[in-house]
Amino acid sequence: MFADRTNWNLKANPLSEALARHRASGKPLLDLTISNPTECGFAYDSRAILQALANPASLAYDPEPRGLLSARQAVAAYYAARGVEVPVDNIILTTGTSEAYSFVFRTLCNPDDEILIPEPSYPLFAFLAEIQDVKLVRYPLDYDYGWQINFHALQQGITARTRGVIVVQPNNPTGHFTKPREVAKLNDICAARNLAIIADEVFLEFALQAAAPFSFAQNSAALTFTMSGLSKISGLPQMKAAWLFTSGPEELKSRALARLEIIADTYLSMNAPVQWAIPGLLEQRHPFQKHLLERVRRNLAELDRQLAAQKSCARLVVEAGWYAVLRVPATSSDEELAVELLNQKNIYVHPGHFYDFPSDGFLIVSLITREEEFAAGVKLLLSMF
Repeated sequence: MFADRTNWNLKANPLSEALARHRASGKPLLDLTISNPTECGFAYDSRAILQALANPASLAYDPEPRGLLSARQAVAAYYAARGVEVPVDNIILTTGTSEAYSFVFRTLCNPDDEILIPEPSYPLFAFLAEIQDVKLVRYPLDYDYGWQINFHALQQGITARTRGVIVVQPNNPTGHFTKPREVAKLNDICAARNLAIIADEVFLEFALQAAAPFSFAQNSAALTFTMSGLSKISGLPQMKAAWLFTSGPEELKSRALARLEIIADTYLSMNAPVQWAIPGLLEQRHPFQKHLLERVRRNLAELDRQLAAQKSCARLVVEAGWYAVLRVPATSSDEELAVELLNQKNIYVHPGHFYDFPSDGFLIVSLITREEEFAAGVKLLLSMF
């Protein structure tokens, strides 16, 4: 009765089971995995947000496959403020970046075609690809005083069925940027092999250094699909407002946009109130990002202070984003260690294998956790070693 693509293993993993038991017991919990900014104590201008959603123009139905012009103009202005020119006709609004991925996969791939994805990276990719009948092929990110793409492995992974390469800029959870020389090499490979670059830039705004990072929205050497949205930029995941920008060689870009417009017109998924609100909601990014980055930097400093007082654990270099990767003694599997930390110390962390780290000995913690909880949680975590 059901499609093979939905034959997922629905059995809870040991860490999920342990977390459910812990919460049911009523025991205290220090959650060092939190990623929902609306639950982290950040101050939002609720009046401005609600006013943006109350535009009377929302009462009229005016379907536009690429999204309302005013909303796309606001997205273009957002990029212009970063020094990147983004034509509004090359922007398509989507209900979240997950939908943007589905649009791109449908545009590029026949069933069982392949997309290359980085490893480690975000675990949602597997579900997004399976639902679209796309196969994922992983290319490793190597760590040596910072992260870099293993181009030998990437090129070995390309087959006749490969249609594109996903790049997360900055990567999640490693928090590193794709370097200029890597961008150039990706362009060379993709242009030569007729592959697309699919760039996920939801964390682009959260660089810890002063210099503005490169955006793939300005990439033109290969067909490039760049996506982002309000979930991270303005800390508003509940709005489900994102966009997909297409760039690259003119002929390929035009053909891609024509196909994307038909896909978007088929669904017309983003509702009018959110589209009309996008200009105002984008303005909310300024105070939100300021407060979030202040917390990230303070939590990172606290983490480094506590790590300096011991010798068993260390953190990997982080350039951007909301997470830190800890290198810990691999005396057991990462998942077993996470369960032990939950049961013995009442703290919840993500094991590295959730993000496809190649070996044990990695834990991931969220840097947007409330500061007092973060400091207490890190202290308990380090006391295990």
